[in-house]
Amino acid sequence: MKDTLAYKGFTGSVHFSADDKVFHGKLMDINDLVTFDGETVDELINAFHDATDDYLALCKEVGKEPAKAPKGSFNVRISPQLHGQAIRAARIQKITLNKLVQTALAHEVKRLTDAPAKRKKEKKMGECHS
Repeated sequence: MKDTLAYKGFTGSVHFSADDKVFHGKLMDINDLVTFDGETVDELINAFHDATDDYLALCKEVGKEPAKAPKGSFNVRISPQLHGQAIRAARIQKITLNKLVQTALAHEVKRLTDAPAKRKKEKKMGECHS
């Protein structure tokens, strides 16, 4: 199950409260708290769109940049052993350590984000043959 929504470059989390029988979420990766909810999936999606539009309008009104885009750099803490292995692997491939990490991270992110879609597709295909 995909637990995020996307709209205008923003991502919203999706959660379900069985006790309240309501879907709820918040805009992710921003410094402000923007929430939305709905009793149905369609209501949740509409509320997410409305919350995003309201957030953008408010930011414009107060002269604030809406969200911080990722800078493209971050620190990763790894064991000295893995660090050494990565350096050796990069040398063997004749690439920089940054390029090795970037390639490995891109591969893993793709694998993780493609996996739910693949499982969903396989499940649907299995239902057709039942």
